[in-house]
Amino acid sequence: MSRFTGSTWKKSRRLDYSLSETGKELNKRNYPPGQHGQKRRRKLSEYGLQLQEKQRVRFAYGVNERQFHKTFNEAKKMQGKQGENFLFLLESRLDNLVYRSGFGRTRQQARQLVNHGHILLDGKKATIPSIRVKPGQKISIKEKSKDLVIIKDALEALVGRQEYIDFDDENLVAIYTRFPERSEILPEIQENLIVELYNK
Repeated sequence: MSRFTGSTWKKSRRLDYSLSETGKELNKRNYPPGQHGQKRRRKLSEYGLQLQEKQRVRFAYGVNERQFHKTFNEAKKMQGKQGENFLFLLESRLDNLVYRSGFGRTRQQARQLVNHGHILLDGKKATIPSIRVKPGQKISIKEKSKDLVIIKDALEALVGRQEYIDFDDENLVAIYTRFPERSEILPEIQENLIVELYNK
């Protein structure tokens, strides 16, 4: 399945979950899109709940089905809880950390910055959004790109950063200091439902 390029606000309403993690998508219209959206939501089966949870995480991080499943299988080989490890691996993607650092307003915008060569990882140009960033690595903006309007606007609009990111405002350098704690990311997600879905 290819990457979703449609309206994330509509998708948020369909999944009853804010994909941007701001809640803005659901504030105005807290019901599914479409002609019959305001009618009562139907009760989902056990499989439906598991699938919905998977889709929430997949669309939140903007990864396709193949990448999603591959990352899930990698989490199986790690020590600890598989579901939590899975979320930590998704959180460690370069495009996500560019977004968390405040260089992009959305993950889509952050991915575009990576694709276009504006991002440096440990001082070297990185153009692959799915690169797995390790704790201790530095994410920065290419010198010629520091004056880009979209980056300046994103940094000005940022309210706060996660505690596992140390940011140097003067040099525009973010350091991924550690893996996040479970309570710091996607608190509404029940990752055990995704584990149950894939382990059937």
